[in-house]
Amino acid sequence: MTDSKYFTTTKKGEIFELKAELNSDKKEKKKEAVKKVIASMTVGKDVSALFPDVVNCMQTDNLELKKLVYLYLMNYAKSQPDMAIMAVNTFVKDCEDPNPLIRALAVRTMGCIRVDKITEYLCEPLRKCLKDEDPYVRKTAAVCVAKLHDINAQLVEDQGFLDTLKDLISDSNPMVVANAVAALSEIAESHPSSNLLDLNPQSINKLLTALNECTEWGQIFILDCLANYTPKDDREAQSICERVTPRLSHANSAVVLSAVKVLMKFMEMLSKDLDYYGTLLKKLAPPLVTLLSAEPELQYVALRNINLIVQKRPEVLKHEMKVFFVKYNDPIYVKLEKLDIMIRLASQANIAQVLAELKEYATEVDVDFVRKAVRAIGRCAIKVEQSAERCVSTLLDLIQTKVNYVVQEAIVVIKDIFRKYPNKYESVIATLCENLDSLDEPEARAAMIWIVGEYAERIDNADELLESFLEGFHDESTQVQLQLLTAIVKLFLKKPTETQELVQQVLSLATQDSDNPDLRDRGYIYWRLLSTDPVAAKEVVLAEKPLISEETDLIEPTLLDELICYIGTLASVYHKPPSAFVEGGRGVVHKSLPPRTASSESTESPETAPAGAPPGEQLDTVPTQGDLLGDLLNLDLGPPVSGPPLATSAVQMGAVDLLGGGLDSLIGAPSFVAPPAAAVPANLGAPMGSGLSDLFDLTSGVGTLSGSYVAPKAVWLPAMKAKGLEISGTFTRQAGSISMDLQLTNKALQVMTDFAIQFNRNSFGLAPAAPLQVHAPLSPTQTVEISLPLSTAGSVMKTEPLNSLQVAVKNNIDVFYFSTLYPLHILFVEDGKMDRQVFLATWKDIPNENEAQFQIRDCPLNAEAVSSRLQSSSIFTVARRNVEGQDMLYQSLKLTNGIWVLAELRIQPGNPSFTLSLKCRAPEVSQHVYQAYETILKN
Repeated sequence: MTDSKYFTTTKKGEIFELKAELNSDKKEKKKEAVKKVIASMTVGKDVSALFPDVVNCMQTDNLELKKLVYLYLMNYAKSQPDMAIMAVNTFVKDCEDPNPLIRALAVRTMGCIRVDKITEYLCEPLRKCLKDEDPYVRKTAAVCVAKLHDINAQLVEDQGFLDTLKDLISDSNPMVVANAVAALSEIAESHPSSNLLDLNPQSINKLLTALNECTEWGQIFILDCLANYTPKDDREAQSICERVTPRLSHANSAVVLSAVKVLMKFMEMLSKDLDYYGTLLKKLAPPLVTLLSAEPELQYVALRNINLIVQKRPEVLKHEMKVFFVKYNDPIYVKLEKLDIMIRLASQANIAQVLAELKEYATEVDVDFVRKAVRAIGRCAIKVEQSAERCVSTLLDLIQTKVNYVVQEAIVVIKDIFRKYPNKYESVIATLCENLDSLDEPEARAAMIWIVGEYAERIDNADELLESFLEGFHDESTQVQLQLLTAIVKLFLKKPTETQELVQQVLSLATQDSDNPDLRDRGYIYWRLLSTDPVAAKEVVLAEKPLISEETDLIEPTLLDELICYIGTLASVYHKPPSAFVEGGRGVVHKSLPPRTASSESTESPETAPAGAPPGEQLDTVPTQGDLLGDLLNLDLGPPVSGPPLATSAVQMGAVDLLGGGLDSLIGAPSFVAPPAAAVPANLGAPMGSGLSDLFDLTSGVGTLSGSYVAPKAVWLPAMKAKGLEISGTFTRQAGSISMDLQLTNKALQVMTDFAIQFNRNSFGLAPAAPLQVHAPLSPTQTVEISLPLSTAGSVMKTEPLNSLQVAVKNNIDVFYFSTLYPLHILFVEDGKMDRQVFLATWKDIPNENEAQFQIRDCPLNAEAVSSRLQSSSIFTVARRNVEGQDMLYQSLKLTNGIWVLAELRIQPGNPSFTLSLKCRAPEVSQHVYQAYETILKN
């Protein structure tokens, strides 16, 4: 009879009866009673009152009964810690039982009892089991160490269990090795700083030997451990790859993906010229294809991983397009993922095949899938230029079907095709305009409005078309409203005489009737542009647009390299690093691919350059998609100047007040026209109203610029990491020019030539303004000093931290990567002194939540010295005042990208601690500005 009978009892007074049965002399009755207790516990009844009686049943030779008692013990030990101590003697005894199964059971249960009181009693039995003669006991004890470490890490370290665990890596039994590796990896993840898995060629050799003989889960542990190892050179990397390759034909898909992860990592170190590299690429494809014949859930995981692999190395699967063709019975999540990979693999060679397939998909019944298929046709056109014409005609055929959602998706992608290939396919606009009335989705409406505005001069009735959208302006989504506003302004600039009324109508709707701040602001900007300088408006609104890139949805290279290190884990399915979804710091270690050792590589691509920085050297600069500061950093958040907005003399001072006198009302001062900045005497203050204005009644001294503080050179790239090339450096700013002062030293035995340098995208667009000029070959032991001019016109991408810079340096030997931090004060511009009234208005205007406070300690300078020292680094004192014995300095500075930072510095005479308050529209800058203050004042 089955054990289900134990779950059907509903008797009352059960606990009392069970107590009697547990104390029975008959073994069978005892076993029946324990089974009933476990059944009650499983369905949620509280049977903790029976704890002493159940523990008494531990003294038995019956393995089944022992397992049941241990199960009970694990469940209730936490709520009954004092009782649990009663079981300690039995554990100690069971750890010396002649039956290895009982010894292993005892040590396994010990690890699961998470009670601090009894952990120290379990150390001795655990130590014996770690050195047990039976491998089954040893492998169980290895996992127990990891569990014990989670309960009491200090105890495990003091008892020397970690060293014993390291010794088990050399065990003769492969399963013991696998479990030891698993336990050490688990402990290392919770303590990233500890160097527990100190892998070397000898220990790697032992792991590879065990790999062939242990179970599939053991193989996964060993492969994951191998993936964390960085081989010393390409020969060792190749040797490991050769021994891991057989795992690709394993039946378990987890083993296959773990092997793929190891190979993908170590391929970084192999030269592409090697024959073996080509062989390895060919071997990687079949196992990945085989994974696609599994059940749909496994297919999905495989496809998400393949998506990463194809982005890193498209050549792996370039001949396998057909396996990604969608089957009629695939679930939608598999279909969409396959579509994505088809686009990534699309090339001139297979585009005809892909397009035929996509056109077929566009006639399916699943709406989401059809939409994605239509978008995919557009992406093909953008990716493979030769196919663009065929893609456009395919899209036109689909528009003729008059299926609403197909038409709308087609219009969205045709807009992108116009952006990629201007003046090529505009003949289709007439067909698009015919479908105007059927558009009901915001994205499609916005795309159509963009097309009408962009090509207004080619559409005779453009004004009528846009006017038809204007009728229901307030019912449209924000996306459509913004697009409509821009399109009508474009139309006005192209046909000013016919559309004056239309543009006034839309500007009025956007600025007066709308409560959306984005729409209102854009309306005001267009209004001011059109009323002050129509020529400038034309240059801004009708500027030539950059071509859109081929693959806008590629994962950012540094993130991609990190995700490759997580193939076969949740991170590779989410396409996010573990830090994005794992709570707390446990188990989150940033990983990166090993550096290339092959000399054939060049530093062509600034995006991919620093991806291979050695793990120890690379800063944590993994910018994520959607994290770019693009808009934020390019906004000129300069202070608006009060005064009549259309007066030309007011414009000379900087940004125009978009609200036309709005700041005057903030300050409470009469309107005035500011003369050119140079003509304002230092002591002439504009009329002030009430409020904060009386703070600014003192003039600030104006010192002469003596050049900003320069930090001493630091070693950025040690010779041991760069095959003998040592690079030291610092950053300087003088007379408005930024430079990177480098010192290159050749500590190798060969001459170095052909130097070049490149930066990865960074928060402030820093880039070399000239090539790296090393005029003569760099002989062994020779040192050369170089000043590399920098510009801030490079590509912008937010990095973490904000002031990190990834650099690639190439010479005749190899390409080397390093990361460094630049001090923010090199970005403080010389025209960063704000007018006092504007300072006051801007301070009020910036929200209070953007204010940050910092303490500057151990700075014995007085207010005069502080002001003078900061001014030499372009931090300007706008005003100074003494309030209740404290010196208050009100300061402004401006960064190269136009962001203003306002500061209030409180100095108490005789007190070396200052209080610094910073306000800025981009608050993430404040921490780095504070560090700049500290650096300048303390050096």
